[in-house]
Amino acid sequence: MWGGQALTAQAANQTYTQQFQNTTATLSGKSVETNMYFTKMDYWKVKKATFNFNYQISQLASRQTSDITVSINGVKFDSFRPKDKMGFQTEKIKIPLDLLSGENELQINGQVLNKAGKDNYDLAQTPANWLTIKDGSNVNFEYTLKEAENTLQSFYAHFSGQDTIANQRSRIMTPDQPTANELTASMTALAGESRVINTDNDQIQVVPASKANVKKNDYVMAVTTYDHLPSDLKKAVDAKKVKHQAVIQTHYTGGKYYLIVTAPNGKLLKQAARFVANEELMKETNKSTETVTMATATYTSVLQDEGRYQLTQGTDEIKGAGHRETSYFVSLPNDRSNADGSEIQLHFRYSKNLNFNRALVTAYVNDTTLGSKKLTAAHANGDTLTLKVPKGTPLGTSFTVRVAFDLEMKDQDSSDNSDTPWAEVEPQSRMLVKSQRSNDLLLTNYPTLFIKNQTYNQIAVVVPKKFDATDFKTLTNIFNLIGSFSKSNTGQIQFYTKQPSKHVLASHNVIVMGSPKTNAMVKALNNKLYFKYDKHFNGFQSNEKLSIERDYGKTIGTVQLLRSPYNQKRGLLVVTGATPEASYLASTQINFQKNIEQYSGDAIVVDENNTHYSYRFKKDKNIDDALARKRSLSSHSQLLLYLGIIVVVLVLISLGGFLIVRKQGLLNRGQRHDQ
Repeated sequence: MWGGQALTAQAANQTYTQQFQNTTATLSGKSVETNMYFTKMDYWKVKKATFNFNYQISQLASRQTSDITVSINGVKFDSFRPKDKMGFQTEKIKIPLDLLSGENELQINGQVLNKAGKDNYDLAQTPANWLTIKDGSNVNFEYTLKEAENTLQSFYAHFSGQDTIANQRSRIMTPDQPTANELTASMTALAGESRVINTDNDQIQVVPASKANVKKNDYVMAVTTYDHLPSDLKKAVDAKKVKHQAVIQTHYTGGKYYLIVTAPNGKLLKQAARFVANEELMKETNKSTETVTMATATYTSVLQDEGRYQLTQGTDEIKGAGHRETSYFVSLPNDRSNADGSEIQLHFRYSKNLNFNRALVTAYVNDTTLGSKKLTAAHANGDTLTLKVPKGTPLGTSFTVRVAFDLEMKDQDSSDNSDTPWAEVEPQSRMLVKSQRSNDLLLTNYPTLFIKNQTYNQIAVVVPKKFDATDFKTLTNIFNLIGSFSKSNTGQIQFYTKQPSKHVLASHNVIVMGSPKTNAMVKALNNKLYFKYDKHFNGFQSNEKLSIERDYGKTIGTVQLLRSPYNQKRGLLVVTGATPEASYLASTQINFQKNIEQYSGDAIVVDENNTHYSYRFKKDKNIDDALARKRSLSSHSQLLLYLGIIVVVLVLISLGGFLIVRKQGLLNRGQRHDQ
């Protein structure tokens, strides 16, 4: 079992359906094109892969001449004509296995023509030329598993695999009553995993050892000090090895797969947790045991892009006549949003057999048109286009850049799907994004409020001294979202089971979790809460926003984002309910981005029926009032400049008028004197 040899592949067939992360979208034009992306796990032995394509085509489109072609990684492998029926339809397309790689690009090319006959390629494009691709399109895999080798690299691949997580076969295990350092280490490990999970539905649970319920084919990361290791796992680790250093070691037994992350003390355990939270290090470690000391370099690398985002790594080819588009997804650091002054710089080439009277390139950001440029024969071998993003255009933390070419040939009498004409977007193309940290102390800015430079921003977490299984679920929800927003492990998280010092509270963003009966800090903060507990701390009481019946108040959970009473420029998040179950209910609204983005206020109430409400209590949402004034002044600088010019002009006109009147008065007095 040891020694790095691959174990026998499992014989039972597995299935996994990977949804494309696209919303329902319409492609317009006679020739349409879009790209979708999916991943194949390296430890799969794929038997069959099926693309389930959900689409609708224009009711006016000719079923005899319209067609759709599918290609994968640049290779075309299937073409079909839409069925002669209205509404959405599904086409099941078998993907050739030899064309699959780890990361795959699936491209849809469609020709939507509204008339049959020999002259159909000369038809003018109209709004009735469209193809809608419905969300829910997916790739279904049938495969067998290659079992994990006895290496950190192989364990990590399986542990963080999409199918393993979706089937809830991955988990992080801690002692039943973890110390503050063990909690810090386990949440650091969870955050590292959350950032590589690319769906908005799946998460890895952190569980106490007594509730781990490990079954065959499960992958478990045990994060604990050596003294707290379960006896069967402790036997697998040489006590001498762990005397002065942390140990990360695979341990496979009875079809169950463990990665033991242990150390003689909390400080070294947290260092080991940073190692397993570093995707690069885990993928590089091709051995069964790794030792970690305080001198071990565990921090993730950070790319200093300075706001420059390359649109494409290689030359992006666009082929065929008519309106052709290609798109690029740009993701900003999650703790920043765009500011005015962003621009796009395109470098491109195109064929010379175009009708240059009608050939154009147009750039868009999301649905905002930035501008167009006429193509010319003189610049066909190398053209550029620089466009500013309009002032005030919201981009969010991610957006799509679209580049559209209108490639019409001089005498077009052949199919739009030929390889000529063509255009190429070159790798020098990039987006320059001016960005800034959000200054809002609202849930629209959570968890980015607790993120800085793409990592945790000095987070202090105050939790109950005694944990139960529900508390672990609540904590998992909180750090699943924080982890997905943290792109590196260089920040600081520290757990406390009692109220931290005034210095810690003043210098940290604070998260408080639990009920007033299990966490004394919740009780101490009660008079600061928007939803306050009654005098016996049995449940929430009514306030100006919500009338709360006594028994109802005992069952609801709340998320409350306060201005920290310890530092007015810091946030304080309280996830609380009268019972652990009520606190867990509240945490279900802050576990995934799709949930938290529903809320724009600073408080959430959730009841047992999963009915949830959002409220805003703060009148002043600014974290830093001075910064808000500075940004407001900057954003209105052009208006102030114009007003200044107008004032100067008015002063000059007034002065000129005054001088004219004065001169005229002097002349009149002179004339009277002469008389």
